[in-house]
Amino acid sequence: MNAPAGIFLAYQSKTMQLTLENPVAVVEKSRRTGLSWAASFIADLFGGMSSDAGGMDVFYMGYNLEMAREFIDYCAEHMEAMQVVASEVRESFFRDPDKPDQDVKVFRIDLGSGHKILALPSMPRALRGMQGLVIIDEAAFHDDLEELLKAALALLMWGGKVLIISTHNGDTNPFCELVTNIRAGRKPYALQRITFDDALRDGLFRKICERKGDVWSPEAEEIWRAEIIAFYGDAADEELFCIPKPSTGAYIPLAVIEARSVPDAPVIRWSCNPDFTLLPENIREAETRRFFDEQILHVIESLDPKTPHVFGEDFGRTGDLTVLWFLSLERSLLRRTVFVLELRNVPFEQQKQILFLILDRIPRFRAGKMDARGNGQYLAEVAAQRYGTRIEEVMLSEGWYRENMPPFKAALEDGTLTIPADRDIHDDIRALKIVRGVARVPDSRTSDKNGKRHGDAAIAIAMAWAASRAEPEEYGYIPVPNPLAPDMSGQRRLNQWPVEDEIARERMGMRSVYGLRGSVRI
Repeated sequence: MNAPAGIFLAYQSKTMQLTLENPVAVVEKSRRTGLSWAASFIADLFGGMSSDAGGMDVFYMGYNLEMAREFIDYCAEHMEAMQVVASEVRESFFRDPDKPDQDVKVFRIDLGSGHKILALPSMPRALRGMQGLVIIDEAAFHDDLEELLKAALALLMWGGKVLIISTHNGDTNPFCELVTNIRAGRKPYALQRITFDDALRDGLFRKICERKGDVWSPEAEEIWRAEIIAFYGDAADEELFCIPKPSTGAYIPLAVIEARSVPDAPVIRWSCNPDFTLLPENIREAETRRFFDEQILHVIESLDPKTPHVFGEDFGRTGDLTVLWFLSLERSLLRRTVFVLELRNVPFEQQKQILFLILDRIPRFRAGKMDARGNGQYLAEVAAQRYGTRIEEVMLSEGWYRENMPPFKAALEDGTLTIPADRDIHDDIRALKIVRGVARVPDSRTSDKNGKRHGDAAIAIAMAWAASRAEPEEYGYIPVPNPLAPDMSGQRRLNQWPVEDEIARERMGMRSVYGLRGSVRI
């Protein structure tokens, strides 16, 4: 059975596709997007198909009786339009075995396929003995979502499915925690995000105008958008833009930070006076090399030559620090901090010099992610030119933080990442806050004994963690033999002709071939 074509917006169709393709699909959404209406089509499709075609019983749970009645009415309306053989909506009662004196109303439709659609009360016990597709609508507003999810996910054992839909209700709500765990990689579920603006881009207001018989225009849509946002007022971020209302406190608790701290991860710091920038180039280079040889080289030489290493970087020139955070990728999957380098007021060229000295020597350098905003773009660019695709130039954005901060936090909580036992490092990580629903460093600054900090180490370690999950390619040159190069008898081969013979080779119509460029996965 196919859904009627041309009546769904793109985000509604995506929700249907995710439900078809995944055991568990989770949707964080804006209000007024018509997703509950689209979910009733999903119920009709699964309920109307035969078991051989993937059909199954459907169990809908809203957080109140009115939602259940509205949903079952949608299902009945669509079945009539789709000419599906089904009974009329019937009312019955759910008898709670734990509370036999309390009966709760249930709405039911029986279909010609032999399946049924039930709109049930928001009670985990209502799913006992059931098998099929569970739709939990406005999940963040159910009284006991955690127990409800346990009951619903139990249906997966025999081929069931679960679709969870909701707007947010605070950043400590179990629904928000579920979304965060999915982004962190702790839950292997499909996740979809639909903001009010996403829905508008997909044609929500056009569809509303079509239903009402009004003429759509960009100006009318902008006015309507402003009216809706004004209606929700201070709650607009949460209600319309999928930004859960923040609670107070640090994003990563101090107890977690201290639990992951180790004493053997050195933090190396170098600060330059303003006059250092004006010294002759050879003196700056010599001083930088001396600092590297005395403070960094012995740390690199102590690293395991068989272990891959990655790094993350947050750039600063005068106001902020440049922080380079290096991790080793242990066989146990532990990301171990091998050292952190903080540079304050170090000239651009000397930052490049230090970075290249390290990356040319660190064992099995695998990947690095570098801050490419503003002045940091220069250092990231020259590093990418030198080390190829192992370097990613990152334009930090709200989307980057949204996707990468949850797994970084999960690594600290799960004990798969170590950090130095250093007060300033701890303060930087504790500076992470939830801003508009996303973990990031707010505008306020912290301080150390040398000057101001801006959570620089927190960004660097998050970048390093992201680099540890990257799969870059390393490029190198593989020499190829040439029949005109000197052989064992002393006869000359083409690819070994000296540079001074290049003109003669061109006269002979020969092209220089010193090697082939290839790539290997590391």
